[in-house]
Amino acid sequence: MDICISDDFEEQLTAGGNREREDIELELLLEGIHRLYGYDFRNYALPSLRRRIWHFIHSENVKSISALQEKVLHDRACFERMVQTLSIPVTEMFRDPNVFKAFRENIVPMLRTYPYIRIWHAGCSTGEEVYSMAILLHEEGLYEKSRIYATDMNDRSLAVARQGIFGIEKMKQYTKNYIEAGGTRSFSEYYTAKYNSVIFKPFLQKNIIFAEHNLATDRSFNEFNVIFCRNVMIYFNDTLRNRVHGLFHESLSRFGILVLGSKESMQFTEYGEYYEPLDRVEKIYRKMK
Repeated sequence: MDICISDDFEEQLTAGGNREREDIELELLLEGIHRLYGYDFRNYALPSLRRRIWHFIHSENVKSISALQEKVLHDRACFERMVQTLSIPVTEMFRDPNVFKAFRENIVPMLRTYPYIRIWHAGCSTGEEVYSMAILLHEEGLYEKSRIYATDMNDRSLAVARQGIFGIEKMKQYTKNYIEAGGTRSFSEYYTAKYNSVIFKPFLQKNIIFAEHNLATDRSFNEFNVIFCRNVMIYFNDTLRNRVHGLFHESLSRFGILVLGSKESMQFTEYGEYYEPLDRVEKIYRKMK
């Protein structure tokens, strides 16, 4: 008996085969990177990871994920360019101003009772939110007894953060954010304009420590009163997300504060029961056990 296979069905088989092949290629690429370079992207959310990798493939003028693997595993510079693509920085000063306003109004009074304050900005990108926190603590009279640890896996982003130099064209939006976040002074007091950039005042860096740290592979390195990690875990799958929440739970002191991004939540994680929500809208939680 002859079996007639439609063109549509053949196209579906081809498409399915191509996707299966691509999934295998992607798995091998990520495994190779982890074993050779120690960077673990294997538990990043697949859709966004796939898009970024294909964007990088086109920029490197190669034809497939396998061809990219050949290049990445034999060319350290290519791998470093790939890391920059996979960790695209997205941030701004006082991003989501209501978060900083809620922090100023509801968390700062708690911090006033502490003899010393440790804050961890995990996945700090180019540092805008770190400088925002330094400004907020300065205005509340808490900066002198605070230490801010700002970490990221992207060394180029950290280099920008350490300089504290940002484009002057961003200042209009940053000033608006600062005012909405409850700023008490003129935002321009905190930087000096020079050519097409602004340089934030050196005193803001005095109590900031910038360092490389990979949430996917590295361990806890201190105990903190506050951890900021906003819109970083949206790029992780459930396995990695729970791993990072475990890291934060281990790193927070009793009654420590965890601040997540607008698209993130403690719900459906293994650690949700260990926290109480202080502000469900702004995603501010307190560790209870």
